[in-house]
Amino acid sequence: MKVTMVGTGYVGLVSGVCFADFGHEVVCVDKDPAKIDTLNAGGVPIYEPGLDALIAKNVGAGRLSFTTDLAAAIDGSDAVFIAVGTPSRRGDGYADLSYVYAAAEEIAGLIPKTGDAFTVIVTKSTVPVGTGDEVERIMAEQAPQESFAVVSNPEFLREGAAIEDFKRPDRVVVGTQNGQAEAVMRELYRPLFLNETPLLFTERRTSELIKYAANAFLATKITFINEMADLCEAVGANVQEVARGIGLDKRIGGKFLH
Repeated sequence: MKVTMVGTGYVGLVSGVCFADFGHEVVCVDKDPAKIDTLNAGGVPIYEPGLDALIAKNVGAGRLSFTTDLAAAIDGSDAVFIAVGTPSRRGDGYADLSYVYAAAEEIAGLIPKTGDAFTVIVTKSTVPVGTGDEVERIMAEQAPQESFAVVSNPEFLREGAAIEDFKRPDRVVVGTQNGQAEAVMRELYRPLFLNETPLLFTERRTSELIKYAANAFLATKITFINEMADLCEAVGANVQEVARGIGLDKRIGGKFLH
C-alpha cells in the first residue's frame, strides 16, 4: 500500500519509517525544506535510537522517500496521515489545531475525486475530541463524501523506545465506522497480526478520547506515587518498597510507579 505521512516530527517520522519497514511504500512530507534536505542527505532531525539505521534500510530498499511536494506524495496514496504539531496556545493552553486544519484543507484539494477513488485521511496527531469531525467538514468542502473517510489513529509512543512501541504495541486503536477505511487500516497494520496485537476499532470520538484517557491515567499513577513518596518521608517508610508492594497487584501494575 502507499502511505503519505504529512509532518516529519517525532510521531510522523517514526510512524512513516516503521510503516515502510512493514513493507509499505511511504512518502514523508514536510514544509520545511531544511528538514527534508537533512533526511534526503541521510541525516535525522530527531534523536531516537535505531531510527537512522531504519531510515537508511528502507530508503535503500526504495520504500521510503522524503519531499516537500504534497501533491506528488498524495498521488496514488491509499492513506494520508496527518502528523503535524499541535502545540499549546499561549494564554489559554488549548491545543493549536491550525496546522491540522491547514493540512486537511490542502489534502482535500489534492486527493482524487472521481471514479472509484477512495482515500483514508488519518489523524495521527494528538487532538481534542471532535477534531476528526472538523477535519471531515473541511474535507467535504472540496471533496465528495464518498471519496474519502477521516479516521482517528492515536499514537502511544515513548521517546527512546518509539520503534519498539510502534512495532510491538500493546494495542492499536482506530476510530472509524467506515467499512472501506477499516479494510485499509487492517491492511496497513497487517504485519502486527503475527504478534497477535489487539486491533481495537471504535467510533472516531471514542478513539480520540482513548488517547487522552490513557495519558491522564498514566499521569495519575506518577502523581500518586509522588504523593506516596512525601508520605513515606513523613512516616519513615521506603517508597520503593511501597511501589513494589502495590505494583505486584495485577490490578495496579508496576509501571509508572517510579
